[in-house]
Amino acid sequence: MTLPRSYLFVPGHRPDRFAKAASSGAHQMIIDLEDAVGPGEKELARRNVADWFNGGGTGMVRINSAETSWFGADLDVLANLENATVMVPKAVGRSISRVAERLPGRSLIALVESVDGFVGLGDVARVPGVSRLAFGNLDFGTDARIPGTGSVLDPARFQIVIASRHAGLHPPVDGVTVSFGDEAELQSDIQRARQMGFTAKLCIHPRQVENVNTGFSPTDDEIAWARRIVAADRDSGGAATQVDGKMVDRPMIERANTILSEIVVGE
Repeated sequence: MTLPRSYLFVPGHRPDRFAKAASSGAHQMIIDLEDAVGPGEKELARRNVADWFNGGGTGMVRINSAETSWFGADLDVLANLENATVMVPKAVGRSISRVAERLPGRSLIALVESVDGFVGLGDVARVPGVSRLAFGNLDFGTDARIPGTGSVLDPARFQIVIASRHAGLHPPVDGVTVSFGDEAELQSDIQRARQMGFTAKLCIHPRQVENVNTGFSPTDDEIAWARRIVAADRDSGGAATQVDGKMVDRPMIERANTILSEIVVGE
């Protein structure tokens, strides 16, 4: 399996949905302790998380932000669940550093969804343990006072892609498409995000998963092109050559190898 392309949220207070989400085809399930869970159900959700992972379940947990009273209790539970990866909401350098210190060696995804987090992208991306950045487009738009969550936020998306590359992280994860019944909108969002350098997307409904997995996968044409490039480079012995009437240079070869590395057997 290559890097996950689809991350599916499931409410932490609904353990009856955990197994279904895990078998939905999503590459990563995110058990949510934050937005999807009301204040009166936080403790129940933590117990559900512990039961799931102690019973052999796998996945990721989105904790509550460091600004809340639930943050410490979330970390206490996760400290005993070493197989759980963690998504940190409202990520800024200070808050994600606290998570990294409390959960050393744990893989973290930093959810960038505030103006403070965006302005401090470099600090967030450099925290040990952070493997990917994800864009919390809904909360970011609200905090930035921008009335939109789609293409109007593409300048922010571009900066997240660049910050990820500069820090040596995996390519980032795009935010959600709220209209889970609108396949055309979802496809448009996927195509635009992929062209910008994102390689995965957050999902809020199982019906989005298949389109996300397919949309972020190399197309047949891309795979065929990549194989021609790699073969031409191999056959030339490193000498200058051309494919499809274009000179083959090092960036093209690197891009071709990246495409071929993204092929998942069985998809």
